[in-house]
Amino acid sequence: MAKKQEKAKRGTLGKVLRYIGRYKLLLPVSILLALVTVALTLYIPMIIGDIIDIIGSGYVDMPAIAEKLGTAAILIGLTALAQWLMSTINNRVAYHVVRDMRNDAFRRMSSLPLSYIDTHPHGDTVNRVINDADQFTEGLLLGFTQLFTGVLTIIGTLAFMIYINWIVAIVVVVLTPMSLFIAKFIASRTHSMFKERSEREAEATSLIGEMIGNQKLVKAFSYEDEACERFADANGRLGRATLDAIFYSSLVNPTTRFINSVVYAAVALTGALLAIGSLGAEAAFTIGELSCLLAYTNQYTKPFNEISGVIAEFQNALACASRVFDLIEAEPEVSDAGAGLLGRAEGRVELEDVHFSYTPEKPLIEGLSLSVKPGERIAIVGPTGCGKTTLINLLMRFYDVKSGSIRVEGEDIREVTRHSLRSNYGMVLQDTWLAHGTVRDNIVMGKPDATEEEIVAAAKAAHAHSFIKRLKDGYDTVIGEGGEGLSQGQKQLLCITRIMLALPPILILDEATSSIDTRTEIRIQKAFAELMQGRTSFIVAHRLSTIKEADVILVMKDGNIVEQGKHGELVRRGGFYAHLYKSQFPTEVTE
Repeated sequence: MAKKQEKAKRGTLGKVLRYIGRYKLLLPVSILLALVTVALTLYIPMIIGDIIDIIGSGYVDMPAIAEKLGTAAILIGLTALAQWLMSTINNRVAYHVVRDMRNDAFRRMSSLPLSYIDTHPHGDTVNRVINDADQFTEGLLLGFTQLFTGVLTIIGTLAFMIYINWIVAIVVVVLTPMSLFIAKFIASRTHSMFKERSEREAEATSLIGEMIGNQKLVKAFSYEDEACERFADANGRLGRATLDAIFYSSLVNPTTRFINSVVYAAVALTGALLAIGSLGAEAAFTIGELSCLLAYTNQYTKPFNEISGVIAEFQNALACASRVFDLIEAEPEVSDAGAGLLGRAEGRVELEDVHFSYTPEKPLIEGLSLSVKPGERIAIVGPTGCGKTTLINLLMRFYDVKSGSIRVEGEDIREVTRHSLRSNYGMVLQDTWLAHGTVRDNIVMGKPDATEEEIVAAAKAAHAHSFIKRLKDGYDTVIGEGGEGLSQGQKQLLCITRIMLALPPILILDEATSSIDTRTEIRIQKAFAELMQGRTSFIVAHRLSTIKEADVILVMKDGNIVEQGKHGELVRRGGFYAHLYKSQFPTEVTE
């Protein structure tokens, strides 16, 4: 298990480095600035040591002290400038890397098959793109700002200490690596804990999104207590995972600080003994040099403490990055690169021996065949779960058939691009979707170059013009996400207006008037009747009164077409359709 985790971490790190490589021109500049910062920082203690030696010499040379203090002030200013420039560059690289990862993740989301979207909690996907990417940014930024300077500081201070006194340098080198061993020991055990925390955080985020999105139902069914219990349970798991990860990672800092204090004390003792000659060394070791060594010891041990903290934080960053990469590398839809283009269709659609199921163990559609002529109105009815919406998903190629074929104008839809196929469809679903923007923006979604006259004409045809004019800014009224501020019926009318404007050759109406009052529905049905003239139309309906005028009614049951024909014929047969119709209209007498 440990080897597998280590391999996964190396793989994630390699992917991160590839993203960083896009900004490889900035990295040498950052490293150069880190070198300048470290060199200047290490040179300042030598100046301070010289000042101490001048003061301790018995004759205080004020001009010499002032000169050295001025030099130190200039170097401190240059160090601050170099640090600022380095931080600016590191911030730029870190946030650009995460920006690129988010863009790639969102782009992959756009190409994922619906099967992925349907089987993964939406909150988990959002959490990967937002929260996980944010936490990865923090870890990456720490790595840039502290890792570069930390490694260079360790090398530089060690060189200076050897130059001043090699005995003290050996004491530091022998004792300090203990902090790294402890940090590595702890960090190697925290990666899985941080990954567990990210997963529990995604679970809680998903639950919050679910409850907020369905708050009306929560209140209607008095589900508040159960929702709170579910969240308390999820939040408890998140809390435990967070405590475990933070507790173990927080052990790094105090343990390394303890070792650093031991190192400092050992250097002070060794240096003091050398300075008074108790170890038999030469008396040339001065108090100023001892102060330099103590300063260098602090500077030498500090990066070990920071790097150990970075290592612990980087475990969290890698765990978060791996979740983002899992999304980026999720299997996309089957590419249609190289597929042909479907031109403007006339409306001929054929299904031949179509088999489909969402899961292999639960067959849904088996052996479905259908031939639709241009301009025909095909109504699809049947009980819930019989496959009506699945058939629409297959026509739109949201899912691909398992076997058999679906042809439009004689072209297998798997051999043409999805865009060219779907541009021939106009779809109005029971579940409306409106984007944040103006009313006009939502109407022209299917025809961006539409004129104002065309927009108004489409709205009038859909009986939406009157309510749009009553809005605060008319067609320029900004509506919130999901059509916030509009009634369900008004949202539906805007979706219908969108189709009225685009005028596609094939229409798909899935309970398109389910949220509209009866009076408006009658007028919309008339508008649809005009719209459907000369256009192939697939109408999914539960209210059978809305599909009496269909050219063909397909009656589905358990994924199969059990009956088909016109309304009157099917009622007179007394079969499954007649049973459905009479259950809705028990008092109606039919010949």
